[in-house]
Amino acid sequence: MSRFQARMAALVNRRAANRPQFDVWLIGTTMALVLLGLIMVASSSITVADRVHSQPLYFFWRQFFAAGVGIILAIAIIRIPLSIWERSSVPLLVCGSVLLVLVLIPGIGREVNGSMRWIGLGPVSLQSSEPVKLCVIAYLAGYLVRHGEKVRTGFAGFIRPIGVVTVIAGLLLLEPDYGAAVVVFATALGMLFMGGVPLSRYFAWVLTAVAALGSLAIISPYRLQRLTSFLNPWEDPFNSGFQLTQALIAFGRGEWFGVGLGSSVQKLFYLPEAHTDFLFAVLAEELGLAGSALVILAYFFIVWRSFVIAHVAEQAGKPFSAYLSYGIGLIIGLQAYINIGVNMGVLPTKGLTLPLISFGSNSMVISCALIALLLRVEFENHEVRRRQLPEAMTHYAA
Repeated sequence: MSRFQARMAALVNRRAANRPQFDVWLIGTTMALVLLGLIMVASSSITVADRVHSQPLYFFWRQFFAAGVGIILAIAIIRIPLSIWERSSVPLLVCGSVLLVLVLIPGIGREVNGSMRWIGLGPVSLQSSEPVKLCVIAYLAGYLVRHGEKVRTGFAGFIRPIGVVTVIAGLLLLEPDYGAAVVVFATALGMLFMGGVPLSRYFAWVLTAVAALGSLAIISPYRLQRLTSFLNPWEDPFNSGFQLTQALIAFGRGEWFGVGLGSSVQKLFYLPEAHTDFLFAVLAEELGLAGSALVILAYFFIVWRSFVIAHVAEQAGKPFSAYLSYGIGLIIGLQAYINIGVNMGVLPTKGLTLPLISFGSNSMVISCALIALLLRVEFENHEVRRRQLPEAMTHYAA
């Protein structure tokens, strides 16, 4: 290698070392959604919080605290090598399953609005379905690394993770948490598809899952009513269709650029759960089509970056990182799609929050953890590229 080539190689290496190791666009988009969420939670809940808790910013401060905890947890997770997550994937699934069992035990699980979804921990509550999402993604990523060939070529390798996820979904349905069960099962099927499952077997199980979940909805009258009321909410606008009709009124009032931040009328006791499941409707009323479209584009960007990061990890020979990233992109994208679809009346009503935006301490913390894992994958991808660069330069010079 000549002196000029050596200097050029050193310059390239220095620039690569000084390049940001984390995806600044992903961090910026995530923080923008978190800040927007805090603003919208304050705006949508101020009247309800004042009446119920005599504190206008009651829900805002709880969400602010959750965001702080989520950011601290994210900083800690970024420092943990993905190899540790890979080795811990099975224990994580066991811990998640234990949480789902504990929440069903009277005296441990806390019932709210007819559902046993929370474990009381003093002044705070743990919603077991939220950490389970992360546990299932980590388990499936590890399983696809250990048994990838069996998953792609044999029936037994495919049916084992399906059986595990079916048990998890069954425990979620016992709470009951139909929305979380759908998201977890759909994410699992998506990860198996990315793992190379043949299309015939994949679509056969998709149809089986749809039929099973559909039958569960049909045999439960309240689920069937929630599944069918969205088709024509105006048929019973003061009972089964009340929530959706109020959300649609909010969308209509928002028009192109909204009525202005804080000026929503639907949040004034017209729209139930305005700061949780139906916060996007209030956002559309106050920020209009322009604001709603920007939020949708932000989620699209996160999902797109997840798949790009996963592809880079796959090319770098890091399959666990790749499958983990695919799972994170799928679960965030699915939950955002379902929540927005419910708000707009194109999907049946589900009790799912909008990631990083809707009020929900557990959802906020786990969403931050998922983004942190994605950033860790990108960090390790960068490290691989930085190690490979000197080798490539040496080979080119030779």
